Amino acid sequence: MEAIKTFFAGVETGTLTAFIGYLILMIIVGAFFCKKSNTLDDYLLGGRGMGSWVTALSAQASDMSGWLLMGLPGAIYLGGMGDAWVAIGLALGTFFNWILVAPRLRIYTGNLESLTLSSFFASRFKDPSGMLRIVSALIILLFFTIYAASGMVAAGKLFNSMLKIDYKVAVLLGAAVVVAYTLLGGYLAVCWTDLIQGTLMFIAIIAVPFVALKAGGGMGNVVEACSGKGLHLFPGEGSTLTWMAIISCAVWGLGYFGQPHILSRFMSIKSVKLLPRTTTIAMVWVVISLLGAVAVALTAMPIYTGLPKAEAENIFIYLIQDFFNPWIGGILLAAIMAAIMSTIDSQLLVTTSALTEDFYRRVVRRNATITESVWVSRGFVLLITIIATLIALFPSDTIFNIVKFAWGGFGAAFGPVVIMALYSGKTTWQSALAGMLTGTAVMLVWYFLGWNKYMYEILPGFIANFAVIMIINAFLPQKDEEILQKFEDVRQSK
Repeated sequence: MEAIKTFFAGVETGTLTAFIGYLILMIIVGAFFCKKSNTLDDYLLGGRGMGSWVTALSAQASDMSGWLLMGLPGAIYLGGMGDAWVAIGLALGTFFNWILVAPRLRIYTGNLESLTLSSFFASRFKDPSGMLRIVSALIILLFFTIYAASGMVAAGKLFNSMLKIDYKVAVLLGAAVVVAYTLLGGYLAVCWTDLIQGTLMFIAIIAVPFVALKAGGGMGNVVEACSGKGLHLFPGEGSTLTWMAIISCAVWGLGYFGQPHILSRFMSIKSVKLLPRTTTIAMVWVVISLLGAVAVALTAMPIYTGLPKAEAENIFIYLIQDFFNPWIGGILLAAIMAAIMSTIDSQLLVTTSALTEDFYRRVVRRNATITESVWVSRGFVLLITIIATLIALFPSDTIFNIVKFAWGGFGAAFGPVVIMALYSGKTTWQSALAGMLTGTAVMLVWYFLGWNKYMYEILPGFIANFAVIMIINAFLPQKDEEILQKFEDVRQSK
């Protein structure tokens, strides 16, 4: 008992009780859905029976992650309102993803009985080589491992700041909680915990800026404190912002079309008829949450002046600790953990889905039983968690920049392929594979040459991917009558 008291010395009892209570609740939810995840379809897509509220909040909570509450406010605090264009781009990307991608992807994957994005590509284009499955699964493994590591970094910073424990111990603690309920419940646990976590994030992102505004002395003090940070949204007199910088931030929205953990939500909704209502719920959540994240950064400026880069991403934590009742503070700090967990669990599940469905059952053991596949998937959850945690133990960048790299990778690799799969009957497996490889290669080369300081690497990768697909389609269009007929059937579906 004394050891426990020493470990949590300096932490308010109310804060600690509320926070730990939340973590226990998430594990209970995971345990509850353990009995409901008996088949691979249940474990990976929840039996395609998700309702509007669960789908909307799960998609957006898993999308935004700790980046919304820590990464984006930290970036705006350091760099000014120019980075708010990231929020604008994401809001637009969210809207077009729900409108253009969600309906057709749900119909197509349902007709083809595809459980993962990789299997959808393979079935949609009737790839005889199996390369679409393998390459897309490897891309998912690469970028989601890095993406999950960003969440582990965020969890480490949260526990380090809140509990005053060593950063590395904090990372391990966060990883243990996430993997526990993901291992137990699979997709159903992930979606239902995301519903709770998305609600908690929404409340926190509204409440904290209002309290911070009052604590900072009102709007006048905020404007004065922000004047030296760059409050300009457009280039002009007194602004260091350029149109190139604006475009580089706004093109974050392109990433939505290629994010497997978001696209899987579209695949799992009960009916395409639920999508209009689901889209409305998702857009309200996203717009208000992004505005709240920007407001957190602005209202914190008069309160915390001159924070170093290493601490800028902690301003949401500092505001909660300094200006909220310990019990309320514990709940709001749990919102940060909610944001982190809601994304990592989705990333783990999508990665292991690809490894199980598109590698293990296709390459290692084609005759694997359903029970065996579910347990193999859980084994992959543990393996990827370990790798992501090892990366997070020695972070070389901010949460914002780690997420930026992984987000750009998925957008460049998968975005154009998803769009062409849904809207182009001419596209073949050869053009899809060539576009995927080209987009990924261009994105990586652009990044490692350092050209991302001029333009976010997602844009050149996205354009190159599209260009290659269009060129190959012009010379080698799709001729398979069965594929063309299925495409036409989906196009005419409502």
